[in-house]
Amino acid sequence: MEFDQLLEKIVTIDRTHAKWLNTLSFMENAGARKISACEHPFTVDLIQLKHAAEEHRHAFYLKKQIIKIDPALCKHYTSEELLAPLSTRHYLHALDIKVCKYLQHVFSLTKEELKFAAYLFVTYAIEVRADELYPVYQEILTRTSSKIMVKSIILEEEGHLEEMISQLNRFSDDWRIHAEKILTIEHALYEQWISAIAIEISEVKYA
Repeated sequence: MEFDQLLEKIVTIDRTHAKWLNTLSFMENAGARKISACEHPFTVDLIQLKHAAEEHRHAFYLKKQIIKIDPALCKHYTSEELLAPLSTRHYLHALDIKVCKYLQHVFSLTKEELKFAAYLFVTYAIEVRADELYPVYQEILTRTSSKIMVKSIILEEEGHLEEMISQLNRFSDDWRIHAEKILTIEHALYEQWISAIAIEISEVKYA
């Protein structure tokens, strides 16, 4: 099933749509926490603080969107309130681990340097994905005259991607070679995540 077709099915049932929003919120929150975990205790810069703050805000914003569907739904991040919870929880964690292993292999980095490099490349891969995912979602929301909106997130994610490219240019002259490898890693994990969601959605009874 194509991603847009999957989203079209997701938004037709309120409970499923709420769980999708909650799943996105969970991932934004997990991303923010990982960014914060990569911060150097003394030399963290303004951009990294800004990214963590904005990802936390995205998580909050997506949670608030659920209220437009039903205030009683998805108050927390329990497995029952997420789509494909095992795959959802695995996605970012696995990406982080695989990227760290790759970077250890190709660069000579201290522990702190590795944390920062992982922040750069993992965040880059996630921003590339967000630049693909959110516009498709917004197009479906617009087409179905939904009360839900993610336009503000789209604008900020575009800005994040530009900032990550700027930082990666300073990190390494040949960063794009390594970024392509990392995008391949991310793509495989993303496909697993979407497939798990598609299986779960196929089991939902539609009127």
